[in-house]
Amino acid sequence: MVGWREWVALPELGIERLQCKVDTGAKNSALHAFEVDEFQRDGERWVRFYIHIDEDDLSKVQVCEAKVQDVRAVTDSSGNVSERYFIESDVQIGEQCFKIAISLTSRDTMAFKMLLGRTALREGHFVVAPHQSFLQGKK
Repeated sequence: MVGWREWVALPELGIERLQCKVDTGAKNSALHAFEVDEFQRDGERWVRFYIHIDEDDLSKVQVCEAKVQDVRAVTDSSGNVSERYFIESDVQIGEQCFKIAISLTSRDTMAFKMLLGRTALREGHFVVAPHQSFLQGKK
């Protein structure tokens, strides 16, 4: 069981703790990323990007690199369509750790730097308690 917001870790990206909004209305998970640059590594597409790891202190920035899994059009909640990079990463919620697809996008205007969509929730076999928060505790 998870609440409408949870603490998550993205260990493959070096992110030990990040507040995340659990959103059953969103198909895909999304991570706030800025200065996203594509590069080649061993003949494959990779991205280097930066994220804010503390909502209260935007000077705390993590540099991440990940292999590009896909680039596809995504329609946001306002109906705007944009091309986004998708990466794959482990996500840890409580004691569970599993792979999910994550789109990289600017979430500057959003309260949460990460959104956990219903595809990821299905992977983790979670039930959402929309009236509760942080049921899985802090990592």
